[in-house]
Amino acid sequence: MPSLMEALEARRAEVLGQAEGLREQIAGLSEELSRAGERLARLQIARETVEEVLAAPSSPVPGSDGAGGGDGAGEGDGGVAAALLKAEAELDVTVMSPEYREIIALFATSGAAMRCKEVCRQLGLGTEPRHVEGMRSKLKRLVERGILAEPSSGLFKVDGRKQGW
Repeated sequence: MPSLMEALEARRAEVLGQAEGLREQIAGLSEELSRAGERLARLQIARETVEEVLAAPSSPVPGSDGAGGGDGAGEGDGGVAAALLKAEAELDVTVMSPEYREIIALFATSGAAMRCKEVCRQLGLGTEPRHVEGMRSKLKRLVERGILAEPSSGLFKVDGRKQGW
C-alpha cells in the first residue's frame, strides 16, 4: 500500500500534466484568435473601402456624356452603397452576384439615366436583341429592389427612395 505522501505526489504530477496540457491548448487558441482578429480587421478595412468608393462623388464613365436625363448625375452613389449593404444583410444573392454588381457600379459611377442598349454597350456586351432583353430583365429586377428607378419606359437610373435614402 502506497504511503500518503506517494499518493499526494502522484496526484500532484497528474494535475501538473493536466495544467501543462491546458496551457498548450490556451497558447494554440490564443494564436488562432489572433489570426482570426487579423482577418476580421482586414475584412473591416475592405468593407470600409468599398463603402467609401461607392459613396465617393461619381466620375463619368468613359463614353458617357453624363447628361443622361439631367436628373443630377451621381445623386444616388451613397444610396447605392446603402442598397448593396442592405442586400448583403438580407442575403439577396441576385444583387450580390458579380453580374449585378457590375451593373450597379456602372449606374453608381455614371449617375446617368440609360437605356438597356446603352448599358449593354457600356459593359462591353453585345447589343443584339437577346442581350438587350436579358439586360432589361436585370434592370427591372433592380427596380423592384429599389436600387434603380425607371422614370420613363425603358429608361433606368439610380434611385433610392424605396430604401429611404
